[in-house]
Amino acid sequence: MENPSRRGSGSPSWIGQALLLAIAAAALPARVPGEEHSSKGQEPEGGGRRPGILFLLADQWRADAMGHAGDPNVKTPHLDRFAAEAIRFTNAVSGCPVCCPYRASLLTGQTPLTHGVFMNDVPLRDECVTIAEILAGAGYDTGYIGKWHLDGRGRSSFTPPERRQGFRYWKALECTHEYFESIYYADTDRKLRWDGYDAFAQTRDAQEFLRAHSSSEKPFLLFVSWGPPHDPYQKAPRKYLEMYDPDRIQLRPNVPAALAAASRRDLAGYYAHCTALDECVGDLRQTLRETGLEESTILVFTSDHGDLLGSHGARKKQQPYDESIRVPLLVSFPARFGRVGRKLDAPINAEDILPTLLGLCGVKCPPSVEGLDFSGYMGGGAEPSDGAAMITCPQPFGQWSRSARGREYRGLRTARYTYVRDRSGPWLFFDDLEDPFQLRNLAGKPEHAELQARLDSSLRRKLERAGDLFLPGSVYLERWGYKVDATETVPYAE
Repeated sequence: MENPSRRGSGSPSWIGQALLLAIAAAALPARVPGEEHSSKGQEPEGGGRRPGILFLLADQWRADAMGHAGDPNVKTPHLDRFAAEAIRFTNAVSGCPVCCPYRASLLTGQTPLTHGVFMNDVPLRDECVTIAEILAGAGYDTGYIGKWHLDGRGRSSFTPPERRQGFRYWKALECTHEYFESIYYADTDRKLRWDGYDAFAQTRDAQEFLRAHSSSEKPFLLFVSWGPPHDPYQKAPRKYLEMYDPDRIQLRPNVPAALAAASRRDLAGYYAHCTALDECVGDLRQTLRETGLEESTILVFTSDHGDLLGSHGARKKQQPYDESIRVPLLVSFPARFGRVGRKLDAPINAEDILPTLLGLCGVKCPPSVEGLDFSGYMGGGAEPSDGAAMITCPQPFGQWSRSARGREYRGLRTARYTYVRDRSGPWLFFDDLEDPFQLRNLAGKPEHAELQARLDSSLRRKLERAGDLFLPGSVYLERWGYKVDATETVPYAE
């Protein structure tokens, strides 16, 4: 966290400075897509072939839901072994904790109010520069398998090649949570179906991709985007459902008694999905070993956001509690970092992953990217941030609409604290070291006033640098031309 240079509550000077920054940013010349991200001719650090990237993305997997992360219920032996050999970011956050905003930030290295995908079921603009386009320019084969959710033209609609943001190999669908025999598209608009539990079939397809690229001269970028453990929780394979007895599930202390039975039932299914995906991770790591790709491949496991599952009396995501915003982030690159696991506590956000991967690959980062490169920090260098990641909700919608007490917010997650403002002022303030289940809200407590002021000042500076005026969600809806229904949700076709 920064050392604050000034303190105070909302003031005209803060808004005025942010307005000037926003005007200045708007005056910058527009970039021509493709001009700035060609990496042809660049050589990786130390010469030789660039590393491959296998990026494993789960949906709604919260940070604590693994054995090595301290969950007493879930069985994740493969991820636990992976964590013992990988770099584990213990404070990875989903800065806008809902599906499409995270995915857009992941692919572009930009924040939601820059790329414009700050809610679900809106399209990522074609002119955005993505990791697949950047790495294709550096000679990579690119592939995407599984859930996409960035086209915004209907959840079962075909995404043609020109709207795939640089991914060439394609077996994907915009969005579904029907996990058995689910549909997908490849090169044509003919509907295809995954065999059985789709995460298993998608994993098998990824294994074939890896085998095909084991003898290739070209490096690869492959995303495997699974739908689980997102609800429906009870649609895991029976073998895994039978591993978890709801009556024996230990709940987090922040789950109220009134939700205990429902939470245990949901968690039993949620953990079943987690264990099924854990086996997928094990299968893919085995394939990397068998093909000789393990040493030279950057392997990432993470999620787009968490799941409250009854904590704080709430469900799903969007809200700024740890169960929603914190995600697992495990990264291995044996050729560079060896096989001894390490924990890094610097907060890292969705938009930071793209520049970090480019840094590990020795590929130049285009000027469109707003995130920070943590690759040097992973090797023992200085932390690139000010010690805080920003968390935002520009527009509440859907499961957390205003009728469900949803609200706009801006906040910080540091290695120790969570601090959040809504538009009326300070809202939440937790000491996550002393109070890991966020049961004691310190906002407005006189004994914590000085620390709250420092956090508030740090948040304001971040907003000023980003040109974020923290306006009502309706302003951003109008600015981007999004039409919403009575719950302020963008309607979508299944």
